[in-house]
Amino acid sequence: MESNLRWALYAILISMTFSGLVLEHQVLAEGVKPDEAKQLRDEVREMFYHAFDGYMNNAFPLDELKPLSCQGEDTLGGYALTLIDSLDTLALLGDRERFTSSVEWIGKNLQFNINKTVSVFETTIRVLGGLLSAHLIASDYATGMRIPSYDNELLVLAEDLTRRMLPAFDTPTGIPYGSVNLMYGVDKHESKITSTAGGGTLSLEFGVLSRLTNDPVFEQVAKNAVRGLWARRSSLDLVGAHINVFTGEWTQKDAGIGTSIDSFYEYLLKAYILFGDEEYLYIFQEAYGSAMQYLHKDPWYVEVNMDSGAIVWPVFNSLQAFWPGLQVLAGDVDPAIRTHTAFFSVWKRYGFTPEGFNLATLSVQYGQKSYPLRPELIESTYWLYKATRDPRYLDAGRDFVASLQYGAKCPCGYCHITDVEQHKQEDHLESFFLAETVKYLWLLFDLAVNSDNLVDNGPYKYIFSTEGHLLPLTPQISLAREHCSYFGGYCPRNATKPEQEQESTLSNVYPYHESFSVTGLIKGLCPGLTHAQKYGFSYVSPEKTEREDVNRAKPVITSRSIVLVSDQTVEKRPQVDVEEEEKFTSQPEPIMSISGGSSSDQTGQELTLLESETDDQRLYSS
Repeated sequence: MESNLRWALYAILISMTFSGLVLEHQVLAEGVKPDEAKQLRDEVREMFYHAFDGYMNNAFPLDELKPLSCQGEDTLGGYALTLIDSLDTLALLGDRERFTSSVEWIGKNLQFNINKTVSVFETTIRVLGGLLSAHLIASDYATGMRIPSYDNELLVLAEDLTRRMLPAFDTPTGIPYGSVNLMYGVDKHESKITSTAGGGTLSLEFGVLSRLTNDPVFEQVAKNAVRGLWARRSSLDLVGAHINVFTGEWTQKDAGIGTSIDSFYEYLLKAYILFGDEEYLYIFQEAYGSAMQYLHKDPWYVEVNMDSGAIVWPVFNSLQAFWPGLQVLAGDVDPAIRTHTAFFSVWKRYGFTPEGFNLATLSVQYGQKSYPLRPELIESTYWLYKATRDPRYLDAGRDFVASLQYGAKCPCGYCHITDVEQHKQEDHLESFFLAETVKYLWLLFDLAVNSDNLVDNGPYKYIFSTEGHLLPLTPQISLAREHCSYFGGYCPRNATKPEQEQESTLSNVYPYHESFSVTGLIKGLCPGLTHAQKYGFSYVSPEKTEREDVNRAKPVITSRSIVLVSDQTVEKRPQVDVEEEEKFTSQPEPIMSISGGSSSDQTGQELTLLESETDDQRLYSS
């Protein structure tokens, strides 16, 4: 009781000090006029080329630029990471010459048959996302950037890369390992602990690849990972930060919207918008509601214990800043405005957002003073301006440009800030600065002058990946699904009926919001079922401890079964040295996917992940 009272008083204190913080750093400045917006847009364009040319002249084909010393370094896989991450920004800026030459070089020179252990998460969002976005632009006349000589080289590379990452998904939970070797698979000593964001931020890129290649396996494994995480949520519908991919046990139970979890929420909503899959929408609605109930201390967000809801970490971290932009997509604009104002007040105080800002002391969190040129706050500013056309967001954009130009600019690009209080620079430039940070800044000011850019006035609506890559809502990707039976889970064949159309807050922004499932697992909805029954979602009951209430009701646990399905189209791995091969786990050609029940030619070993109360209630079975 005393603890709850203390935190209630503390929440009031946060709200009061927030108001003072905003007023203290509010600057009375003339709003950005159209002429100035055009000048700022052109200045941001110059910022992009200052960094891009610095990379191409001093670092290419290494992964990333060291902008102080004007050198390069390999940081991810040694395959021209910054160039791949920059492709769709070049297209967005209308730079046909650079875009064409970059696509052609990658198509001729890039290969992934290399002995490199890479992050599944970072490789997916940066490399796979960059390749897919550039492919969709280069192959389509409607984008105005089609390359006549282009022959799907980037798509071939994207598929090859993703197949090399598939062994990471061979786990009992379906949640992938954090890292995989592109030649040999998963090292036998690889950590079994991964972050929620790492396992749950793959659905957009993997799903788009499935729809472009007509191979459902990529979309299936990414969706299995999301299901595996959500099935292990707490009774409060919260997820933790880190989980064991073999046992399904949470190794860090801090729930939040920032570090290690952020893009899990983001991809739930965006996967629904892009693919129309209502399973993602249902999970998002449940997860978002719980986040707003337990994590939201208006206008800030805190981290809590996923089981009890008790506050454990009253800190704003910079990765939280994507949240207002996500709220705009969800149609929840009012809290987005308040939260953005709070987050921007931190930027105004320091000129940048530190990685951590303590809400109790209203000071930079110890050990979290850096700003690696993150885009999240700028991204949310763009979305809020797009939704409201409030000129305050252009004023914020001007502040972003000023801070980056005067605090981060260095000889060959833009430098990390190691200390936001002292504005100390570090000799490193992340590729996402070119993929996201300057992209959202440029779009913000371009929108203000009503220019004709690919995103806001192009032939399609676009979803931005968490790396800022452009994924279009084309019919091939976002086709409305057929309405037929729910693969015999509950309903007889003659009892199905079309789903009732419902109004969506997304319909005015994204026209393709009808449901579609490339996997064929869910082709319709049965009447009279709740969302939980349709999708079989429940949480796994944690082991009881001495402190738990013995009278507490146990949750209903729904079975989820997966099968190992042999994929005859997967190319055999190249011959390798025996000593090198023994370092890695034996990764068989079969990979995990959900059994749809309708593919009679698919056989394999069934692995039941959760125990079922009754076999009749089992939704996913072989």
